[in-house]
Amino acid sequence: MADRKIRDERYFLSKKKGNGQIRREVWVDEKGKVIRYNLTYINHRTFQGDNGRVLGYDNKHGSHHRHLMGTTNATEFSSLEELEEQFDKEWNKLRKSGAKRI
Repeated sequence: MADRKIRDERYFLSKKKGNGQIRREVWVDEKGKVIRYNLTYINHRTFQGDNGRVLGYDNKHGSHHRHLMGTTNATEFSSLEELEEQFDKEWNKLRKSGAKRI
């Protein structure tokens, strides 16, 4: 059995809720282990670089990393659930601060 995408969600946000969109994608292997993921907050009005990615986590290119308004830093990965919780926490903080750097 080949790797399969188990999540493919895109939420468009109202101006009141931060504008832009939240994108969540997750792929698993035949044993159900997460092998690839992408959690992203995109808002071209807030940040035009990096294809509008204001905040994001992914493991593209074989390493876990975090994007924040054009900067990329390595990050730890323990579980998808913990990473999603961290992403949600950071996104909400950005939204409440008017998308300034956190």
